[in-house]
Amino acid sequence: MGPGPGPYGGAQGHGGAPGWGPGHGESSGRGGAQGYGGAPGWGGWGPPPAPKPGVIPLRPLDLGDVLSGAFATIGRGWKQLYGTAVAVYVLAALAVGGALVVAYSAVGDRLHEIIDLPPGEDPSWDQAQPLVVALASVWVFAVLVLLVSTAVVAAAVPAVLQDTVLGRPVVFGTVWRRAWGKVPAVLGTVLLTGLIALVPMALMMLGFVALMVSLVTSLDGDGGGAASGLAALGFLGLLATAPVAVWLWVKFSLAPHVAVFEGQGPVGAMRRSWDLVRGGWWRIFGISLLAYLMAAVVSFVIRQSIDVASAFPMAGAAPLDEGEDITTFLVGMSGWFALALVGQLVAQIVTSTFPQLVNGLLYVDQRMRNENLAPVLASAAGAPAPGPQPPAPPVAG
Repeated sequence: MGPGPGPYGGAQGHGGAPGWGPGHGESSGRGGAQGYGGAPGWGGWGPPPAPKPGVIPLRPLDLGDVLSGAFATIGRGWKQLYGTAVAVYVLAALAVGGALVVAYSAVGDRLHEIIDLPPGEDPSWDQAQPLVVALASVWVFAVLVLLVSTAVVAAAVPAVLQDTVLGRPVVFGTVWRRAWGKVPAVLGTVLLTGLIALVPMALMMLGFVALMVSLVTSLDGDGGGAASGLAALGFLGLLATAPVAVWLWVKFSLAPHVAVFEGQGPVGAMRRSWDLVRGGWWRIFGISLLAYLMAAVVSFVIRQSIDVASAFPMAGAAPLDEGEDITTFLVGMSGWFALALVGQLVAQIVTSTFPQLVNGLLYVDQRMRNENLAPVLASAAGAPAPGPQPPAPPVAG
């Protein structure tokens, strides 16, 4: 949804400004004290409860509100949310599988040459080069496909939240149109945010490789002092840059939702996320970390269940007997591959949707805390505007 006419929209949507303020829609005459009878309506019973047209109450949210809102969104829009994710990841898997088939048809003969080499004979570079090029090409293609798939799912999550927060029916076609139109912007935020992790990851790889080289050279009696120094440099650099990367990641964590809700481009969405997170960094970090840990546990349980299931003969695993070629072996392993693919698909869907649902609700929460978005959402949902709410406790960040 672009800025302006929608309750989440860019400049006009902030704080119930001209696009959704008094005099537009149903908000006129229903907001603030008028909607709840002012002070006499409280009558010593405290402020009235905030309206809850959808999965969350329209007031600053606590941890329970965020988690229950995420689960309620899954309950209301699981067909649209998971249907989109399944369609996207299945198409991605088919695309990568097709790339593997093309690569195998191109270099399959070289692969068989290397497999059929006599014991103790190493393949030459001329034999291995086509395989290396083919595998590298498939890997790059798979990374690009995964990034696009992740962007589509990341765009679908706020598209679903947009209706569940307002209590509207979630329609698959509407979700798909909203998400697909915002994929380029969301992909840009995913790529730019991913660049934050490049330096810590590069330093970690440097430290790990240098440590391995140091251990090998030490066993050979060559000392390995230079490699040890590089390992120490890599790990110390990792310790120095990882906190900065985490801090930046949290500051930009709301960017995909800004791109969908407010229709901003990648850079504008990241700037907006930076502003929205101000004053709530620790809170957003803690809740986001909890969401990722919960998704990781569920993903781990799913993968462990697949590993247990694959241990049974019915999983289709078959050893490579003497005289069989690799094609026969792959056919015999097809049952295990199919089971592993289903498990990986389910785990990927869990890890790519639940944390994003939580972050999307944190986006709405930050705007209700800082930009008085609650009356705008209440008006859009056709509910009475919330009356004065107790101020949210300050959070350092």
